[in-house]
Amino acid sequence: MKQSHVPTVRSYDPTNDLLFKFVFGREERKNITLQLINDILGRDGDDAFVDLQFRNTEISPDKDTDKLGRLDIFGILNDGSRIDIEMQVVNRRNMEKRTLFYWSHMYLHFDSLHTGDDYGTLKPAISINILRYSFLPQEDPHAAYVLYNPKTHHRLTDDLEIHFLEIPKYKDKPIQSMDRIEKWLAFFANKLDEDKKEELAMKNTAIKDAMQASDRYIMDDTAYREYIARESAIWDYNSDLKANLAEGFKQGREAGMKQGLEQGLEQGRVQGRTEGERRAHESMALNMLRDNMDINLIMKYTSLSAERIAELAKEL
Repeated sequence: MKQSHVPTVRSYDPTNDLLFKFVFGREERKNITLQLINDILGRDGDDAFVDLQFRNTEISPDKDTDKLGRLDIFGILNDGSRIDIEMQVVNRRNMEKRTLFYWSHMYLHFDSLHTGDDYGTLKPAISINILRYSFLPQEDPHAAYVLYNPKTHHRLTDDLEIHFLEIPKYKDKPIQSMDRIEKWLAFFANKLDEDKKEELAMKNTAIKDAMQASDRYIMDDTAYREYIARESAIWDYNSDLKANLAEGFKQGREAGMKQGLEQGLEQGRVQGRTEGERRAHESMALNMLRDNMDINLIMKYTSLSAERIAELAKEL
């Protein structure tokens, strides 16, 4: 990267997905990623993961009509387990399906099972989803899901493990009383003053290294422009979604009131949400088309079909 010669201090959000991949998705900094994984999974000592091999993150479709996806950070851990770490910056209201889609591809693909192999050769697959928005009906910012019998609590297999880390649910507390996950929450939430940041860095070497890598990324002029563009796109998406949801809800409510108060309110909610999300997705697609972004990337972030994106392109 070409470094800026202007000694400027730049603030940043550690949850920006471009910055996140730079810090946690590079071979030279895999020790940071390993510490993040072990802290979230609660592993230490002989149980801790000690090595990580980053792999190509593209999910190839089985046929032309299949959805094409790209995992944020994907790798193979030292025991063969698959690991996917996702930084989700906008709420598309499909997180349950999305994480299972990525988990299933991670479990079955990436050379995990060859013709003639026994099913026993399949390795555990672990998904870690770090969210910039609230998602689950609980106050605890960390949630872990496994496959088990709800009556007997018997865990069927260790092969499925899904974690969520909801940044907005972070609550400030003294650094010295934070547990391993809370320290990472404090880093991602980015609400500490400089003195507390320094104290946090002293308590966790991996977080200190993550801070230094983030500073290096954000001081690069080219990377900083990409960072700002990404933050603007996120802000535009959330702003458009909020406005369209409000307008759609208003229109739906007015139409529904003519059919009866109770029925109208429910219809208004459904119509408002659907219309608002459609408008926000199309607005985001238009912005991405103006930036000449790849159609597969546009399909990934907007969930629009190639045909609809082609129609929108004609409006430019």
